[in-house]
Amino acid sequence: MNKIGSLIVLVLAGMALAFAQQKFETDVIQTKKGDLRLTFIGHGTLMMEFGGMVIHVDPWGQLADYATLPKADLILITHHHGDHLDSGAVGRMRKAETVILGTELVAKSLAGIDVVRNGERRDIGQLVIEAVPAYNLVNKRPNGQPFHPKGEGNGYVVTVGGVRVYIAGDTE
Repeated sequence: MNKIGSLIVLVLAGMALAFAQQKFETDVIQTKKGDLRLTFIGHGTLMMEFGGMVIHVDPWGQLADYATLPKADLILITHHHGDHLDSGAVGRMRKAETVILGTELVAKSLAGIDVVRNGERRDIGQLVIEAVPAYNLVNKRPNGQPFHPKGEGNGYVVTVGGVRVYIAGDTE
């Protein structure tokens, strides 16, 4: 193997080791029905665990090695941008029975999505999932259009055991 090939192998091995050793910030919230574990992966990405159920929000492969994390019972996707909708990461998290909630634009990019619109609700196990508006009118494209227009993205309010967790999506 030449020097460049050896260097590439070393870099990839180092990245794999970094993922394996990566520690994420975790909080545990007590609810009326047991502990809710929230793990912040980074950016808009997090994992929640409750009552044996694993919920991933906007899994993004640039932030974690999803082969090392528990597979999802539920995946919430806030919108269709690549840093929130990573089909590769979703594929690694998905089981045959995984429920995936997302917007209409998410459904155009990823098969098997249960489309949930702002104002709609889904009951999944002991969880109540409410889709709420997520938009950002501050950050704009060069033509003046917002990156995250109103009505396109979802935030989510997840209620479990009397505790409500607000997932903002790309909101400012």
